[in-house]
Amino acid sequence: MNLRILKSSWQQVLNYRPKVSDIPIALQGIGVVVLFGKVFYDSYVAMAILSPLSLFWFFYQKKILERRACRLLGIQFKDAIASVLTNLKAGYSVENAFKEATRDIELLYGKKSLICDHLHRILKGLKNNIPLEKLLYNFGVESENKDILEFAIVFSVAKRTGGNLTEIISRTISVISRKIEVEKEIEVLVSAKRMEARIMNGVPFFIIFYIGLTSKGFFDPLYHNPFGIVLMTICMLVYLAAYLLSEKIINIVV
Repeated sequence: MNLRILKSSWQQVLNYRPKVSDIPIALQGIGVVVLFGKVFYDSYVAMAILSPLSLFWFFYQKKILERRACRLLGIQFKDAIASVLTNLKAGYSVENAFKEATRDIELLYGKKSLICDHLHRILKGLKNNIPLEKLLYNFGVESENKDILEFAIVFSVAKRTGGNLTEIISRTISVISRKIEVEKEIEVLVSAKRMEARIMNGVPFFIIFYIGLTSKGFFDPLYHNPFGIVLMTICMLVYLAAYLLSEKIINIVV
């Protein structure tokens, strides 16, 4: 893990604001700490020492959810600019095209969808006489979606220089559509491997619990003594490294 990742993770911790929807993830993190403390050390003291692991789990899962939301937003954005393109071809100005597109997207995804939230911000900005290209750029930065940000930059340049906005939006839709198709193909190819990885991640715990139930005292030499603590710590670190490696392999970013 390089300095850039550590800095990003630390900033995420500092900027975090609690949400009700985060409670299940927090409970999962506590469950992971209890599981590791029980399996690797059989000690409540170890659970307390390993408690920072719950923070790692929490923010790691939050990052995964953010990636999924970003991907979903990209799909919804493609449909939004497709509606904008239709409105432009119908003779609307680009600002009015976005207004009409917002109504279409509300019917398609609902007013509480991710894309509608951003589109409503854009409409409010237009009412306050903020340039559309600036609103789109802010949208791209806030969403952290490269496709949206790149579209906003190209859109801004084209609008200032009098470029063909209809052609630009059409090409953007084509690029995003191809990217979505590639992502779907990759998802199909790795779905089986992802399931295998999930099963393999749980196998060590199942084996330990099974042997612990069927052979009482089998693992006692590994607990509550210096040699056992060192050995189980090494096993835990190896398991965590294998888990992170498997997650990196099955989560392919296009």
